[in-house]
Amino acid sequence: MKYLLLIYFEEQNLAEAERQACYDESRQLAQDLAAKGQFVAASPLQPTALATSVRVRDGKLLVTDGPFAETREQLGGYYLIDVPDLDQALAAAERIPMARKGTVEVRPLIELGGLPGS
Repeated sequence: MKYLLLIYFEEQNLAEAERQACYDESRQLAQDLAAKGQFVAASPLQPTALATSVRVRDGKLLVTDGPFAETREQLGGYYLIDVPDLDQALAAAERIPMARKGTVEVRPLIELGGLPGS
């Protein structure tokens, strides 16, 4: 089963040295997951200041600078993993460095047939 691990934290409260240490630890986690055949993808995201939100209402395109929701914690990155069960997804989420400072949301994916690569 595939799980998306969504990483939320207060992006303004992270010093550059902390960010680099997080990237190093995150790369190691990705390598460990890949060695077990569980890694699909992962990436940090650019700051929310660079986000653009798109909505279509009554046939009209609405484009807004910034993230979808104003919250204390921002979506900062993700891992996409393929593990046998929720327990293993939670074990991977626990190892994400930002779990110690923010929140990691673990969500199972719906495997939708007919998509490219499926």
